Amino acid sequence: MNIAYRAGRWSAAHWKTATMLWLLVVIGAVIGGNLAGTVNLTDSEQGSGQSALAGQMLKNHGFPDHAGETVLVQNNTLSASSPRFHSELETVVGRLQAMPQVDALRSPLSAGNAGQFSKDGHAAEITFNMRGNPDTAQNRVQPLLNTVASLQRSSHGFTVAEFGDASGSLASQNSVNSGIAKAEELSLPITFLILLIGFGAVVAAGIPVLLAFSSVLGAGGLASVASHLVHASGSTSSVMLLMGMAVGVDYSLFYLKREREERRAGYGHTEALERAAATSGQAVLTSGITVLIAMAGMLLTGSKIFDSLGVGAMLVVFMAMVGSLTVLPALLGRLGDKVDKGRVRRPQSQSRVWNMILRPVLRWPLLAAAAATALLVLLALPTLGLHTTLLGPGDLPKSVPLINNYDKIQKAFPGTQTPAVVAVRGTDLDSTAARAAFADFKRVSLASGAIKQPIEVTLNRQHTTAQIVAPLAGSGSDTRSMTALQTLRNRLLPESIGKLPHSIFAVTGQTAGTYDFNTLMKDHFLLVFGFVLGLAFLLLLVTFRSLVIPLTSIVLNLLSVGAAYGVLVWIFQKGHLQGLLGFHSNGAVVTWLPLFLFTVLFGLSMDYHVFIVSRIKEFHDGGMSTSDAVSKGISSTAGTVTAAAAVMVAVFAIFASLPMLDIKQMGVGLSVAVLLDATVIRGILLPATMKILGDWNWYLPHGLSWLPQRRAGRTATREPAIIGRTETV
Repeated sequence: MNIAYRAGRWSAAHWKTATMLWLLVVIGAVIGGNLAGTVNLTDSEQGSGQSALAGQMLKNHGFPDHAGETVLVQNNTLSASSPRFHSELETVVGRLQAMPQVDALRSPLSAGNAGQFSKDGHAAEITFNMRGNPDTAQNRVQPLLNTVASLQRSSHGFTVAEFGDASGSLASQNSVNSGIAKAEELSLPITFLILLIGFGAVVAAGIPVLLAFSSVLGAGGLASVASHLVHASGSTSSVMLLMGMAVGVDYSLFYLKREREERRAGYGHTEALERAAATSGQAVLTSGITVLIAMAGMLLTGSKIFDSLGVGAMLVVFMAMVGSLTVLPALLGRLGDKVDKGRVRRPQSQSRVWNMILRPVLRWPLLAAAAATALLVLLALPTLGLHTTLLGPGDLPKSVPLINNYDKIQKAFPGTQTPAVVAVRGTDLDSTAARAAFADFKRVSLASGAIKQPIEVTLNRQHTTAQIVAPLAGSGSDTRSMTALQTLRNRLLPESIGKLPHSIFAVTGQTAGTYDFNTLMKDHFLLVFGFVLGLAFLLLLVTFRSLVIPLTSIVLNLLSVGAAYGVLVWIFQKGHLQGLLGFHSNGAVVTWLPLFLFTVLFGLSMDYHVFIVSRIKEFHDGGMSTSDAVSKGISSTAGTVTAAAAVMVAVFAIFASLPMLDIKQMGVGLSVAVLLDATVIRGILLPATMKILGDWNWYLPHGLSWLPQRRAGRTATREPAIIGRTETV
């Protein structure tokens, strides 16, 4: 049963019902999402392994999540012990203590806080927590920033600067919001312009854009509702916008191009629409299911961040697929030839450029395949040195004014902005033995060089849990910090606090979070790969009734993913093109990106692959030789694939221009991968491989002959053109 054919035929015949149902679903989802609101992941939920355990221990025993802030007071000439410096500190502490947002302020002037003076004696730090919910602290921090700015203006010769969880989140939020707004403003007109060039008509170009945008809106509402079950990550909305515009336009493009092609062949409007539904519609259904399978792989990572990304991506892909199979044929059925209104150019049925490329590729397939493979392997080689890290405050765009404050604090007090946080559980942590263990920990930690001042120990009211804040050596994400973390976990803690009877400990913080997240990804990497590749293989096996097509498809897609990884490492980890792309390299790729890129790129690559190979198989089943079917299939779909790839690359490139480092890396990785996939893979390697394999492409073992045949509705045989009808182009 061809589901796409039946859905398209019904929708075209009942266009009012289909359109109204789609609008009701989208509007209902948006309203429902606004009413439900979005529940975001907490800091402890974003952790994994030992860091998640430490966060949960602290949260459950008197140390709820809080947003911490630091105010630096510095004078390059005066010593911190001078009367004038002390007077300045008293003024700053007094102003901060009077602020209603401030809680648990720790002054360097208080007894026992000598570690809050810098090693060079010219700086001091004042730390405090923000009152209230830490997840909304960024909404309450601006008055504090204003107060600190006022102190800076009145403190001649002193630097007074603030940075912390709340102020950093505010800066990040403003950067993200401005970036997303920019992406929304640019993605629609750029997409429309590319489609206008491809279709040559205003109405035809506008339909895919509207459908994709409505899919994003509807999926966004559903994602807000879903966040009450699977809490939302901060990057989920960006991923949904990116994925929704990409696949939504692609699916509409495949469908609409085929309908117009059938009209040019002489079929009547209804017949052309049904044939498009049975062929391109079925390809959209297969592609959509493949992308959903790939996205579902993210749910197997064991990370709540990936759970959020996976659910969001699946929702927007599902909405785009359903819209393309229902409301799109409904609109086409209603518009008829009016879809060509606003014509600005006459579209070509075949691409002359791709025909020129295909001729030498099919004439010398071995040489073409070897050259294309060598290029992709060369691009993939830097992947062997891949290093990943979670982003920290220092990875905010350098254009953000507040990042200067972070740099100043980090320079004066290395590691204090990204410290290790140790959770300790025991029976009586205020006992003489416990106090001795904490003192021993401070002594061995500072002697090791892995831990810096100030080391802060805080007990809960029951004296059963302690929180130790210990700044690590290094930047928080470099090799030095990772080594310091292992020293802390494996030597310093066991040799001191670990000797305390009936005690347990766990370490969290940015460095620990990066290490544990990387470990989690390594542990689940093969599981995710096996799940995605295995189900994709089975789906393609059933779709094309061939054992070879799924195998070659997987190999080709892995080559494009590997090449994208290599380019990411070369640019962002090695630090190339920093001036051109506007970023500052931290020597790594963001931790969640490699596995995310694999699932997304594998799914998106299948869009083109299924669309092209479906057409090749259609020609082959019609009696053509494999060589002729490959040539005809690729040349007839090249224009569509080129337009679809251009839309994707353009949308992804917009994200590559945004200031947030993780979103920039995602945009560059996707842009490069889609560009390579639509050119080197689909234009050279795919036809060369299929030409080399010949009839082996369609090999199906006798034991699998029971697999169902794919029916194509009313398109099993091609009827002659309708006599007397004027051709529409």
